[in-house]
Amino acid sequence: MIPRLLQTELQTQLTEFPVVTVLGPRQAGKTTLARMTLPDFDYVSLEDPETRAIATEDPRGFLRRHGDHVIFDEIQRTPHLLSYLQGIIDETPEVGRFVLTGSHQLQLRESITQSLAGRTGMLHLLPLSIPELRAAGITRDSFEETAITGFLPRVHDTQQRPRVAYAAYYQTYVERDVRQMIQVKDAALFQKFVRLLAGRVGQTINFASLGNAVGIDGKTAQHWLSILEASFLIFRLPPFHRNTGKRLVKSPKIYFTETGLLCHLLGLEEPTQIARDPLVGQIFENLVVMEALKARFNAARTPNLHFFRDAQGHEIDLLVEDGRRLTGLEIRSSETYHHSFRKTLDWFAERIAPLDRSFLVYNGRGQRFSDGLQVIGLDDVADVLTPATI
Repeated sequence: MIPRLLQTELQTQLTEFPVVTVLGPRQAGKTTLARMTLPDFDYVSLEDPETRAIATEDPRGFLRRHGDHVIFDEIQRTPHLLSYLQGIIDETPEVGRFVLTGSHQLQLRESITQSLAGRTGMLHLLPLSIPELRAAGITRDSFEETAITGFLPRVHDTQQRPRVAYAAYYQTYVERDVRQMIQVKDAALFQKFVRLLAGRVGQTINFASLGNAVGIDGKTAQHWLSILEASFLIFRLPPFHRNTGKRLVKSPKIYFTETGLLCHLLGLEEPTQIARDPLVGQIFENLVVMEALKARFNAARTPNLHFFRDAQGHEIDLLVEDGRRLTGLEIRSSETYHHSFRKTLDWFAERIAPLDRSFLVYNGRGQRFSDGLQVIGLDDVADVLTPATI
């Protein structure tokens, strides 16, 4: 099993809260993280139908039998338990008593807000990051190979073929679980929607246009996207806004949490296919944005990630806010650095807001310029954006 960076934060929060809740997509490694970190805790899977039935019929007796120091896995299956946990915690408010995991944040956040507000720490675990793979001695020869292989722990732990693994992941968790949540009867319609999203990765989303392309209305498209986001399959990157007096793009950009799934949806099965694909730049950008998001989540920080685009076409691919400090990243899949890549970073720093640090992320080796611009490769993104260094 590959050690996870979030393990230290999980241990720390258990000394601060009675409950720690770990949210993340299916198969990201939440159960493994909790059980590896807390081998002495009892483990209860609420995916098991019999266990879930007992928890539903007699929640007080169920919780009493398990006592303290318990991992409740996939707690969104029995959200009513949170109200009963609240009573137990309030009666004996000791820290480090329970760990909850969940893979659907809409269902959980509402229940947690009502029952466990102030009583639980919140952590987010995404699939493996490049630093975690590197620490385990796993490296790839190219970004195309990295994107195809993806980051699901099971792919790396059991040497699954990515083509097979992500096809199964899509059929099992996207088509079955997510489609059931949305209650879509027409499987082909939902499949078309997800594949169209993949084709628009890294682009701003127009819900009316997307809905028309699928054959649904804009509100339905927005609802379906919200469910995919709540299931951690999609990440919505919001635009950056400050009082600039300029006309700015207001629609979010869409990225996939797992590039292996993205490549599967795009019909890409070999690294060489990515290099020839029209979306090669967006796939590389997806990798960079996800590494930045994982770096924030692994340090238990809110994402605070944005992009910038105005009506004149000035654009910065990624902005990281840390308080009032801004870090700007321009992202290029090119293997060759060109001075024109930095143009928008310089323009933004002069016209919109000062940048504390500026990076160009490209498909090459790192270098640094005397004026502060740092040129880095994909493998360096998480290292330079780990919040402690910002």
